[in-house]
Amino acid sequence: MRAVLVREWTPFHELEIEELPDPEPGPKQLRIRVQATGVSFATSLVVEGKYQRKPPRPFTPGTEVAGIVEAVGGEVTRFQPGDRVMAALDWGGLAEKALALEVNTFAVPEGVAFTRAVPLINSYATSGAALLWPHLLRLAEGETLLVHGAAGAVGLAGVEIGKAMGATVIATAGGDEKVALTLKHGADHGINYRDTTFRDAVLDLTGGRGVDAVLDPVGGDVFDQSLRCIAPEGRIAPVGFAAGRIPQIPANILLVKNITVVGLNLGYYYGWSPYDARYDYEERMRGLMDRLLGWLGAGRLNPVVSDVLPLDGFRDAMALVLGRKSTGKVVLAMNEEAAGRGL
Repeated sequence: MRAVLVREWTPFHELEIEELPDPEPGPKQLRIRVQATGVSFATSLVVEGKYQRKPPRPFTPGTEVAGIVEAVGGEVTRFQPGDRVMAALDWGGLAEKALALEVNTFAVPEGVAFTRAVPLINSYATSGAALLWPHLLRLAEGETLLVHGAAGAVGLAGVEIGKAMGATVIATAGGDEKVALTLKHGADHGINYRDTTFRDAVLDLTGGRGVDAVLDPVGGDVFDQSLRCIAPEGRIAPVGFAAGRIPQIPANILLVKNITVVGLNLGYYYGWSPYDARYDYEERMRGLMDRLLGWLGAGRLNPVVSDVLPLDGFRDAMALVLGRKSTGKVVLAMNEEAAGRGL
């Protein structure tokens, strides 16, 4: 099989595709013939050795795939060869074939294109967990949600899920075209943060009260400003630091306004950190994915895949991500059939 390979920590654009043996599934694993795989900002950090998790080298980067089951391990019970699936991986996604744990694999319904399934695994699951799970943002119908980076994959997912939950959604994005995209996907209000201070705009839109919840994949100054336009007893979830700066949280503002900050590392629930035996994370993730697929089937979610490139175009794909020239998800498709948009 062909795969992007990381032998040493290096800038993403210096990676090469190599021929590797097909991986053999362990007892609880599946081998997936990859049809589509996602490219993300976090992947660029992983290959440079700057991410909090460092895979053993050599390795193939990529944590989200959709494709067809080709082989299964002896303890796999929910899938068989020929099934259409999507999966979250520790690594290995930028390849023609990949191994996935059964626990982190989910069925792709007929009629859903593989490229459109890819955003569900990490982007929609991140926003869904942050907004739906009671120990995180616990968004309620009728509340006001502020979504940053709202033209990106996680942000657009947050906009759509927030609307599906009955919230009023305020979206921020960099540029009028990106703002227009968020409105098309259900945002009630859009703010171009390049033209205005979003804190003032949010307070104007909420009559000075502020928002009940904030989904923030950006961090940096965006997080700092967000604390100043949250309503008393509001909640904010940092889910990434695309701005590059990890904010230092001023406890005095939390105290004065009774603000709750809830972090979310979705990888924890995919087993990337030791599990707490008191909780069934497998059941929690399946329930979340079932909810997302139900909304997708009902037409309430509409994943955006702005760019589909072949595996050989992996460097160009990452350039689109790092240059912030994309909206929604950037995906590599292994063939023309997989590149179809479908549902």
